[in-house]
Amino acid sequence: MVRKILLGIVCCVFAGSLSAAQKQLSLASPDGKLKATIDIGEKLTYNVIYDGKEVIAPSAISMTLDNGTVWGDNARLQKSTEKQIDTKIASPFYRADSVRDQCNELTMKFKGDYSVVFRAYNDGIAYRFVNHAKDPFCIVREEVDYRFPADAVATVPYVNRGNDGDFNSQFPNSFENVYKSEKLSELNQQRLMFLPLFVKTDDGVSVCLTETDLYDYPGLYLVADDGLRLAGVHAGYPKTVEGGGYNNLQLLVKDREDFVAKVEAPRNFPWRIAVISENDKDIAASNLSYLLAEPSKLSDISWIKPGKVAWEWWNAWNLDGVDFETGVNNDTYKAYIDFASKNGIEYVILDEGWAVNMKADLMQVVDAIDIKELVDYAAERNVGIILWAGCYAFERNMDEVCKYYSDLGVKGFKVDFMDRDDQLMTEFNHRAAATAAKYKLILDLHGTHKPAGIHRTYPNVLNCEGVFGLEQVKWITADVDQVTYDVMIPFIRQVAGPLDYTQGAMRNASKGNYYPCYSEPMSQGTRCHQIAMYVVYDSPVNMMCDTPSNYEREQTCTDFIADVPTVWDETRILDGELGEYIVTARRKGDVWYVGGINNWTPREVEVDLSFLNDGSHQVELFKDGVNAHRAGRDYASESLSVDGKTKLKLRMAPGGGFAMRIE
Repeated sequence: MVRKILLGIVCCVFAGSLSAAQKQLSLASPDGKLKATIDIGEKLTYNVIYDGKEVIAPSAISMTLDNGTVWGDNARLQKSTEKQIDTKIASPFYRADSVRDQCNELTMKFKGDYSVVFRAYNDGIAYRFVNHAKDPFCIVREEVDYRFPADAVATVPYVNRGNDGDFNSQFPNSFENVYKSEKLSELNQQRLMFLPLFVKTDDGVSVCLTETDLYDYPGLYLVADDGLRLAGVHAGYPKTVEGGGYNNLQLLVKDREDFVAKVEAPRNFPWRIAVISENDKDIAASNLSYLLAEPSKLSDISWIKPGKVAWEWWNAWNLDGVDFETGVNNDTYKAYIDFASKNGIEYVILDEGWAVNMKADLMQVVDAIDIKELVDYAAERNVGIILWAGCYAFERNMDEVCKYYSDLGVKGFKVDFMDRDDQLMTEFNHRAAATAAKYKLILDLHGTHKPAGIHRTYPNVLNCEGVFGLEQVKWITADVDQVTYDVMIPFIRQVAGPLDYTQGAMRNASKGNYYPCYSEPMSQGTRCHQIAMYVVYDSPVNMMCDTPSNYEREQTCTDFIADVPTVWDETRILDGELGEYIVTARRKGDVWYVGGINNWTPREVEVDLSFLNDGSHQVELFKDGVNAHRAGRDYASESLSVDGKTKLKLRMAPGGGFAMRIE
């Protein structure tokens, strides 16, 4: 009898162990280096192992609904399925004409009408919640938790508005700030951080955190908590919104609900992405944000035309040597159109000032501007016109505005001052994209958050800001290090998608010589640093920020910049390290471009050209001049012959760079 009781106890223990084992699932990347382990118990948690090292410690995920249900707590698994994915995805207007989608996927269906999906790629782990319920509800809170096994260096962009500790005051922000690097344990717990952000472990493994497929849902912030933890925060759903703010062009939230999102029907929620590698260059090369985004909603994209833009706002409409007063008037814009036409530049933008100020009405145009005349003048010269618009003005009568200006011949809009990413604002971005596409208009979503997949879902959204771009040097003081920020962007912000950085300055300041100048601004760093950005940065519609007068005085540089494509057939990150330097190679047809940018430390890099086809190739090279450390405008250009065995050694000055065209 005793033996039977003992045997029963043993069996029960074994059964309990078996049950516990059945509540732990794992998923590995195709190459086996990355592994996620998901534990289903009182909490739904996961951890991530890279090459035998734990890089993300067990971290809880959940969603709290307004009926008190918590998805992920005491979850009851109904079934799990695994599948392998390996396909190529067409990627128009991107850094490559197609990208490989290769991963292993685990879907866990839980009782309560929801699922959680994990994907393991060779360069990262991603997960998302999926709602299957048909009845509407609200999400009170989404638990997003990134716990690290040990202290590590985080490189983060803090929200730069609002009061410490008051997250509601921090939610309205422009998503523009330089990065700060410090230990996880030393991060400011009173300030929100927006995505993407970067963590490097003591083992030398880099992790870039971001999200994608963000639509009709609030964007994710992270805040430091408990020393080694980054916790998710979302803006509350806007209860009351009204026009106001800068020149009456913003939609301001007056108060918020105690929930973050409304859910009206079955839907997917955003992917939470951790891009992981021991090489920073692999982080910069990641396509996960694009791969995991919702596929294009547009059946016809033949009308979408990427390209460069002659831009007047950064240089304050400055022209010299003309016989008219420059400013917001047709004579000025005709000069910009002539410059664009002469140099093969696809667009000219009418930035802030063409619509009557403070009216938030895009149908009211200032007396000095005749848009129809400018559109016709530009069309005769094979140049398109893009119009700037404040968010509130665009929202008020979006369909009417898009139809009217499309019928007039305008090619697109640059929409600005969204300055939020709560549910209503992410919905606005997608609705703006859909409405613009209806009338065959391209969009540059300026004054907004990271693209988070919208550039795949709506390919007419050719660019997004969400970056501390070159416009900042019109006013930042010399203690703000724009150059070092420049060599962080490819490893952090650009992981989320293209960026409207607005490069191309012809006035260039070496270290110690920079000062802010609103009407005649200059860059920090060298001329070649600026030129190289056209190769290094993803930007399908790309500004040439300086005045035509300066470009015409620097025609050799202008010819090269105007020739650089804005979309590519292939991109390779050849070398780089966060905050130090990066070297990028891109191909369009049979022509390669290689660009490198540097921080303030002079360095020599070796560029391996083994990616070239057989035979000899001709190179047009722009490199820092011998005195670029003293005069940022100093550069040298030369022609040379290379082949696939060539390894070019190139010196980059402090704040320097290089760029080359290879045929």
